[in-house]
Amino acid sequence: MTVQEAKVKLYRFCAYQERCHQEVEQKLFELGIRGDEVQDIIHHLIQEGFLNEERFARIFTIGKFRLKQWGRLKIINELEQRNLSKNCIQAGLSELGEDEYHHTLRELLNKKSLHINASNIYTLRDKLSKYVIQKGFEPDLVWKELKSILPDNSKF
Repeated sequence: MTVQEAKVKLYRFCAYQERCHQEVEQKLFELGIRGDEVQDIIHHLIQEGFLNEERFARIFTIGKFRLKQWGRLKIINELEQRNLSKNCIQAGLSELGEDEYHHTLRELLNKKSLHINASNIYTLRDKLSKYVIQKGFEPDLVWKELKSILPDNSKF
């Protein structure tokens, strides 16, 4: 495949959905493009506005939060695995509003609590905490929210 043919394929690839540099590099390797040509094509895509890692981080963060209800920790981990800079990751996380974030955490806890059979309040809290922590919510925030929703003297 020629460099020009690869550019055309990557225009479509990047126009379809936001991509990070790592995904574009991988696609170029799949197309058989190697060496300096990879960096030249990536540089060209950046100049043309097809590739922007900060924009990718923002869209990725909002998408994973709103659609999959991921917490900050899981989003940060995924963005770091894609080799995004700390600044891009912070830009992405700035899209999450605190009120919406706390509301989503509360909703997850309330929905999950309806489906958990627990013998006491502590077992229920433990199971709920494990569920939302594995979704990427911060443990201290989770426990604070759990104790406000399910205080020690509450009946469930």
